[in-house]
Amino acid sequence: MNGAFTGLRVVDTTHVLAGPFASYQLALLGAEVIKVESPSDPDQARFQGSDRGLVGMGMGTAFLSQGAGKKTLALDLKTDGGRDAMLRLLATADVFVENYRPGAFDALGLGHDAVAKINPKLIYCSISAFGATGPRRQQTGYDNVIQAFSGMMDLTGHGDNRPLKSGAPAVDYATGLTAAFAISAALFQRASTGTGQHIDVSMLDVAMTLLTSHATDFLWSHKHPRAKGNRFAFATLGMYRASDTDLMIAASNLTQQRRLWIALGREDLVKKNNIERLDDFEREHAALSAIVETMPAAYWETFLNERRIPAARIRRMEEALADPQSQSRGQFLRLDDPVGPVDGLRVTNAAFRMSGSEIGVTQPPQQVGAQTTDILRGLGLTDDEIETLCTAGIASQATVMHTRMEARTA
Repeated sequence: MNGAFTGLRVVDTTHVLAGPFASYQLALLGAEVIKVESPSDPDQARFQGSDRGLVGMGMGTAFLSQGAGKKTLALDLKTDGGRDAMLRLLATADVFVENYRPGAFDALGLGHDAVAKINPKLIYCSISAFGATGPRRQQTGYDNVIQAFSGMMDLTGHGDNRPLKSGAPAVDYATGLTAAFAISAALFQRASTGTGQHIDVSMLDVAMTLLTSHATDFLWSHKHPRAKGNRFAFATLGMYRASDTDLMIAASNLTQQRRLWIALGREDLVKKNNIERLDDFEREHAALSAIVETMPAAYWETFLNERRIPAARIRRMEEALADPQSQSRGQFLRLDDPVGPVDGLRVTNAAFRMSGSEIGVTQPPQQVGAQTTDILRGLGLTDDEIETLCTAGIASQATVMHTRMEARTA
């Protein structure tokens, strides 16, 4: 495929979600991504997911969701032979992504300063929970820990002292997208400077960025934001109960709230400015609640959208995925794997389209070390040298995948 990053080589030693999701974005744009894992301790995401047969094969859906389009190399970086092979690989790379504890790769002789000596054009991206600097730099964490630490969970819920995390790992995915954006910016800058650089991505920084409006307001007013459930400052924004299920309405600006009240026959509630809306919240909320509960949510969704008032009834994911709009956008790619366990796997595409560039992947996720021999040969290692590394457990080559049926019945 002729993607925006076709011709770029990305080496990825990340695990779980944020890091792999970052390199997956680059693969979707045509980059060659080589995922490097330990032969004895591969990405833990391989062993997570609802299909136990796939989990038993180290192909859990937590890994599959961002593992497509990548080659895999099994290499023990804690050994001299593994480090030497890794340095050879990094000498050929454009981008390196790692998400271990800050300083861990420096201790292995694979830190930015050491690698930059052999490849000064390399974009070296480090992802960590709290960042590479500061008093908490050595602390580790996952999406749920960062949601708790950042204040995000405290803001989520109904104000009943029961904080909630986001249903989706929003910080992980946002960190992956942030890292991919930073890498893209560094590649753009390299085109003019000719040199690479080190990128430091902090999950905490990303979480704080997701809290932008709340944080800015607090730093100005010193008024601590409170969890408000599905209510907003204006009554014409929020979730209301229809006769059968819940409905989210977003008559946000003055024009939209005017349309809403006129459409509902309540011209008396139209406001001239937002201060009036704030002051009349309770009366507006009571009126809107009484009106919405008279009809099904699907009725209101159609009624309001026809009048250019944003609204949507609450859907389960399965219905959202089956919606004609979702289907028409091609946001999920179907991968062919005729002799493997994941034939027909559906994975997300990039969340944008480009008129002059292809986007997507065709290669299904690979077992640990599936391309080890080919990659090491490409670095100049002989078959005898590769065999020596494999025999010593420093490298490994994946065996042939089981069939899909065997995976399902394991």
